[in-house]
Amino acid sequence: MKNLDRNVPKLYAFAFLQMTLFPMAIITLFWKDHIGLTLAQILLLQSIFSVATVILEYPSGYVSDRVGYRVSLTIASVLGMAGWGFYTVAHSFADVLVAEILLGISLSFISGSDSALLYETLRAEGQLDRYARCEGRMTGFSQTGEACGALCAGLIYAAAPLLPFFLQVGVWLLAFLVTTSISEPPRHRKPTRSHLKEAWGIARYAFLENKLLRYTILLNTILGLSSFFPVWLIQPYMRHAGVPLTWFGPVWAGANLMVALSAMASHRLHDRLGDRGMMILFFALIATGYFGLGIIGGLWGFLFYYLLTCMRGLRGPMMLSHTQGETPSGQRASVLSLQTLSFRISFACIGPVVGKVADKAGVQGTFHLLLYLFLLAVPPLAYLWLRRVRLRYEGAPLS
Repeated sequence: MKNLDRNVPKLYAFAFLQMTLFPMAIITLFWKDHIGLTLAQILLLQSIFSVATVILEYPSGYVSDRVGYRVSLTIASVLGMAGWGFYTVAHSFADVLVAEILLGISLSFISGSDSALLYETLRAEGQLDRYARCEGRMTGFSQTGEACGALCAGLIYAAAPLLPFFLQVGVWLLAFLVTTSISEPPRHRKPTRSHLKEAWGIARYAFLENKLLRYTILLNTILGLSSFFPVWLIQPYMRHAGVPLTWFGPVWAGANLMVALSAMASHRLHDRLGDRGMMILFFALIATGYFGLGIIGGLWGFLFYYLLTCMRGLRGPMMLSHTQGETPSGQRASVLSLQTLSFRISFACIGPVVGKVADKAGVQGTFHLLLYLFLLAVPPLAYLWLRRVRLRYEGAPLS
């Protein structure tokens, strides 16, 4: 139990290192200028990244529940070093594809394992009431790490285009040292007779038997997509608007600090507004953000992106708390991986289409179209989710 006391700060450190991504603020420029990719190829690349993650997303979560969360995070760190290391010798779409597949597999081993480890650690210590706050802080540390990595990214890239990737390999080496020192918390898990049958049973529970968990996963998917498309489109959007290259790092850092601050404030705002109030706030932030990006635009139009990053930060701890609350011990990484799987499959299907639209209609026009997509998609899912939450509070059966 004394060793478990150190898990939470170590998870904060891992979250910080995992997202200290020196290349991210300039990665789209690197792909376009040094590899020669089009926006359609870039979105296709990210779709393939999603597919690579999808292939191992649920299996890696299931393995994590069986062999331990610490082992999964350690495997992810090794793959992270390999993926970013491959970028240092990349010269073509195929080279970048190999690097992205390695990073996709790495992400699949992280997905769910870090949050499950945090939840089980707090459960073992009898401090589950701290989960939303600690999850928010973990998100805060991760986004602060990305902000720190992005702050001077433009200058580093201008001085030596490959230097951000070499620095990234060093960051994952530090992450590896952190994960190997983490203690595995005790978990309640039933004996397994058939792994395939148990894996199918978990998926059936998440998508068929527990309707609240199903709508939580689906709502998380659509909200996640609303804040994810701008991640890959905001850099060409800013370049087209005439934003100086030296601004790219600070702008990216500011966006991630917005996620960090919002995540750390999420549990307090949720206590004040409740689930319904938070859904209304999410919808308002999405609508205003895409309205500004798609219709107003201009040199300072990128500031509307910050509204979407604010929604992203507020959403994470709140929705993860609902997912964790509906998930049995010993299945947490599996269910959280299923949630990520839903997001990745959705992006893999929609991403290439959005990329082609951006190449033909321009990025601002694409944001305009996405505005209507999310105005139509978010309200019905939010209504269905809120209805199931209300039934849970009233004690009605959720199946």
